[in-house]
Amino acid sequence: MTVTDFHGHPERLRLNSPPEVAETEHRLILSFRDAGGAERRLADPAELAFAARATASFPGAFPPFRVGELDAALKERGDDWPGRQAFLERVLPHHAMAGGAENAVLIDGSILANAPFRPAIDALQNRPARREIDRRFVYIDPKPGIDSIRFTAGGPARTPGFFATIFGALSDIPREQPIRDNLEAIDTRSARIRRLRHIVDAMRPQVETAIGRAFGTTFLLGRPNPARLEAWRSRAQNVAAREAGYAYAAYGHLKVASVTEEIAASLARDTGVRDKHRQEAVRQAVWRAVRSAELAGDDAITSDGARPHVIGFLRNFDLSYRIRRLRLMSRRLAEMDEREQVPSGTTAAARTIIFDLIGRYHTAGEPRTEASAPFEQVVEQPQEAMAAFARRLDLRALDDQADVEISRALDSLPKAERRTLILTYLGFPFYDIATLPLLQGEGLDEFDPVKVDRISPDDATALRSGGAAATLKGIQFNSFGAFFSRAYRENDYLWGRLHGADRLIEIVLSTLPEGAQLQPGAVARLKREAFRAILDEERPRLTYIESLFQEIEREIG
Repeated sequence: MTVTDFHGHPERLRLNSPPEVAETEHRLILSFRDAGGAERRLADPAELAFAARATASFPGAFPPFRVGELDAALKERGDDWPGRQAFLERVLPHHAMAGGAENAVLIDGSILANAPFRPAIDALQNRPARREIDRRFVYIDPKPGIDSIRFTAGGPARTPGFFATIFGALSDIPREQPIRDNLEAIDTRSARIRRLRHIVDAMRPQVETAIGRAFGTTFLLGRPNPARLEAWRSRAQNVAAREAGYAYAAYGHLKVASVTEEIAASLARDTGVRDKHRQEAVRQAVWRAVRSAELAGDDAITSDGARPHVIGFLRNFDLSYRIRRLRLMSRRLAEMDEREQVPSGTTAAARTIIFDLIGRYHTAGEPRTEASAPFEQVVEQPQEAMAAFARRLDLRALDDQADVEISRALDSLPKAERRTLILTYLGFPFYDIATLPLLQGEGLDEFDPVKVDRISPDDATALRSGGAAATLKGIQFNSFGAFFSRAYRENDYLWGRLHGADRLIEIVLSTLPEGAQLQPGAVARLKREAFRAILDEERPRLTYIESLFQEIEREIG
C-alpha cells in the first residue's frame, strides 16, 4: 500500500564523487503478508487501520494522518496494540530511529504514484511458486483514459495555459505515467522467460547425449535410490564442469557472488535492518568473510572445477540452485502431461512430490520469528553469523530428505517417463551453466511468463457498454463526485462489484487449455448468476439507488 511521507526523510545515495549524498525521500510502501498456517492473519487490525487511513488522506478531501490519531481512537475504544513499536520501526524506520515516528505526517500515496506497479512487481520475487500455477498480474483501472483531476474543460486538444501546465505537472503526469514503464518491465521479464525455455529445449538433445556418453546406456536400467542419486549427481556435475571449459569459471564465480548476496540480504532481513546504509554494512561484512575464506579468488573456481571449500560453501548456502533444479523437473513433468500418449494421472504422484520439495526448500529460506543476532554482531563477526545461518538452513539434511523423495517420485513413473526425468535431473548442471549467466542470475527459477489482466469498466461489457462514462458517477466534478453524494458512492460501488465479477470470470476462463471451450451459453449463464447474486446481497445495504437495481435487473434479463 502506497503512502506519501509529507515532510520526507533523508536517504543516502552512493555516488562516485562525492562518495555519498543525502536526498529526501517521500515514498513509503506499507506491506503486509499472511504466512499461512492454521491461523490466517494478515496483520493486527490497528496496523491495517493505520495503512487504510494513511493512504486515504487525499489532499483537500481528508486531513493528513498521524500516529496520534490512531492512538486516540484505540484508547477511546479500549483496544490494545501490542505490536505498536515494532510496526512503527518497520514502516517508519527513519522516523523511529530519530525517535519521531509519532511526528510523521502521512498523506495519500497517489500524490507520487497513482499506479503503484513497481512495489507489486518487486513483490513477485517474494511470491515464488510452490505448486503449478498460472502466474497473473491483475490490476484495476476504474476510469481508463480519464484524468484524476482536469484543469481544462473537455473538447478539442489545445495548448495548456500557465496554471494548467503547472498543476498538470504536479498532479496527473507523475501519478499516471509509471504504469507503461512497469507493464513493459513485466513484458520484458516474460520475454526473458520464454527465451529461457527455447534455450533449454534446444540444448536438450546435446545434454542427453553427453549424459549417455558419460554414464553409458545401462545405468538407467537400475532403480534409483538415494545413494545412487547422490553418486550420479556428483558425477554429472563433474562432467558438466569439464565439458563447459572456461565458461565454467564464469558460471562458478557468478554462483558464489549470487549466493553471497542472498546470504547478506537474509542476514540483514533477519536482524530487522531496513535502513539501506546499514544493509550495505551487512553486505560488506559478508563479502569480507567470503574473501577471507578465499571463496572468490582466481584459483577458487577454474575451468577444471571448483575447489572443495567452494563446493562446501555452495552445499551449505546455495538454496536457489536446488529450487532451480526442481523447477526444471516440474517443467519436464508438465510436458509429459501434455503428450497425448501418456495416460492421464501418470505423473500425478511425482508432481506432488516435486512441488512439496520446492515448498520445503522455500520454507528453509524464509525468515524466522525468533530473535536473530543483533546488527552490530553480524557486522563485527560475519563468519559466526554465516555459520549460524547455515545451521538454520540445514540444507544437507534437507538434501538427504530430497534424495529419498526424488527416488520415490522416479519410482512412481513408467520406464520411459522415469528415464526422461532422470536425464533431466542429471542434465541440470549443463542447463544451469548455460542459462544462469545469460539471464543475469535469474536462471531456471521460473518457467512461466507473467500474464497481465486488467479489470475496468471498458473491459466489462456483459451488462452495459460505454465504459466508465456510462456507469460511474464519481468521475463527475473533477473526479470528486462521489465525495458529495451517497447515491453516487453506492452507484459506483455496485458497478465495481458487477464489473469485477464480469472480468474475473473472463480471467478464469482464459486459463483453459488451448482449444478447450465451455458449452454454448455457459459463460453468459455464469455471469447472469453472479450478477443476480451480487444484487441480492447488496440490495438491503444500498438503499439510495433502488432505480439502478431495477435498471440492472432489466439488463440482466
